[in-house]
Amino acid sequence: MSEVAATDPSPAPAPTAPASATAPTATARLLEGAPIAREIRAVVAADVQAFVATHGFVPTLAIVVCGSDAPSMVYLRQILNGCEKVGIGGRLVEVLYDEADTGGSAGRLLEGIQALNADRQVAGIIVQMPLPRGISLRTVIETIDPAKDIDGIHPLNNGLVRLGYEGFVPATAHAVIEIIKQSGLPIAGKDAVIIGRSPVVGLPAATLLVKEHATVTVCHSRTADLAGHVRRADIVVVAAGQPGLVTGAMLKPGAVVVDVGINVVGGRITGDVDFESAAPVASAITPVPGGLGPLTNALLLAHLIHAAQRQAAGPATTTAVIRGVNS
Repeated sequence: MSEVAATDPSPAPAPTAPASATAPTATARLLEGAPIAREIRAVVAADVQAFVATHGFVPTLAIVVCGSDAPSMVYLRQILNGCEKVGIGGRLVEVLYDEADTGGSAGRLLEGIQALNADRQVAGIIVQMPLPRGISLRTVIETIDPAKDIDGIHPLNNGLVRLGYEGFVPATAHAVIEIIKQSGLPIAGKDAVIIGRSPVVGLPAATLLVKEHATVTVCHSRTADLAGHVRRADIVVVAAGQPGLVTGAMLKPGAVVVDVGINVVGGRITGDVDFESAAPVASAITPVPGGLGPLTNALLLAHLIHAAQRQAAGPATTTAVIRGVNS
């Protein structure tokens, strides 16, 4: 699952009014996810009501956990609370993990996913990552029904999106694009740099930026002259998991900066961008926390109701382009 835990196919709301005012010491506009997230949740809530009235049952999101830790459980509870607020059913499925019997643990996990695949009321399935030692990530991913893979980790969804068909992508990658678009900032014709090539953020975000007609460079740990690449970029997306990796000195004046990072440094949540030095240089920047997080969670709910609608409609062709991305 993505950090803030799938593009949705669902249409996003019309661009919002300009984001909130910047902090006194910053010149950049703050791109806050909460205002856009509120609009999305309102649309989702209305769609859920219509779905229940038409089909007679509440679409459900199932979150599967095999082994757990306190921080992950806090995050998962937030997602379930979000489901409740818009009328989506939330189900936490906890699978016993026995370190002495990883084979048995894997078997129970796969059986649990298969049962959810067959459950008509479950429209979406998320498996909490990372998985415990000894359980195959690939096997787990390939067991999820692609139609219920609302966080876009199944290779079928990945392939559909890359080819321009309708499919799910990770919600965090979707949020990267939507926070730029819904803030009224141009993407077409811009030079974009993504730092980080993970299959759940960097690579799908690159695909979506290309679909929006940006020229995209993906940088990573082996990239030579990272600062040089960043300095040429009109849009900088940072998803490297390294606090303070990008500084203001590296940025092109007026760049749009989207910080995907979530790090804890000295008991404080911080991103991958040094906000204090970057804000006076950028034209717009996402804060951490408060940037992508709220929007990512709202988009996950949008993916869920869209999945429910598609499943209720029966088998569909894959000729439609990704709504909200290629339109």
